[in-house]
Amino acid sequence: MSEGLRERKKQRTRRHLSQVAMALFVERSFDAVTVAEVAAAAEVAVNTVYNYFPAKEDLVLPPEQASPGRLAAIVAARPAGVSAARAVLDHLREEVRRRDRNLGLSEGFAPVYLMMRAAPTLTARLEELGRQMSEELAARLADEHPGDRPAARVIAWQLGAVHALVYTEIGARVAAGQPPGQIADAVLGLLDAAESALGRPLLGYAVRKDEPPCSV
Repeated sequence: MSEGLRERKKQRTRRHLSQVAMALFVERSFDAVTVAEVAAAAEVAVNTVYNYFPAKEDLVLPPEQASPGRLAAIVAARPAGVSAARAVLDHLREEVRRRDRNLGLSEGFAPVYLMMRAAPTLTARLEELGRQMSEELAARLADEHPGDRPAARVIAWQLGAVHALVYTEIGARVAAGQPPGQIADAVLGLLDAAESALGRPLLGYAVRKDEPPCSV
């Protein structure tokens, strides 16, 4: 079997496991479903599920999608002349405008959101993920400005708060039954308000002077 074919097979298996698990979690709740039941429904061994998803929570929040390095990566990729805050705000706006499913801006997300909010271990992971995102962004900014570490941390946590607010707003509107288009318009307005509230010092902090290296 070629490497490409093997990788495609792994991705199909991963998607299948995730889809089966999410359907069970939405139907019966996250806490009521065991990994063994996910394996049985997907017609695979329990060890196969753990090979792809080491923790049960990973079936809902896979590390490659719910990454602690998300904000730091957005800032690291910003072009010359763009500040850290501008990079984060522009990236969020782009995701909202294209109705990115990872933001929950897709039809049928409401049952998934409600399932997640009802599971203490998932809400705890989301809270910890937000903290990690802010800390990793703070480390990134501090590396760029080693003589200004307190400011880097304050800026990072403010941007982390804006990022968290976007997800909170989307979740509340999803739970209220609003359609994705209406939610997107509201969140874009929220980002405009956030930009006005942040002010010039934060919006002008950490403007990149050079182009980021090309990714391979």
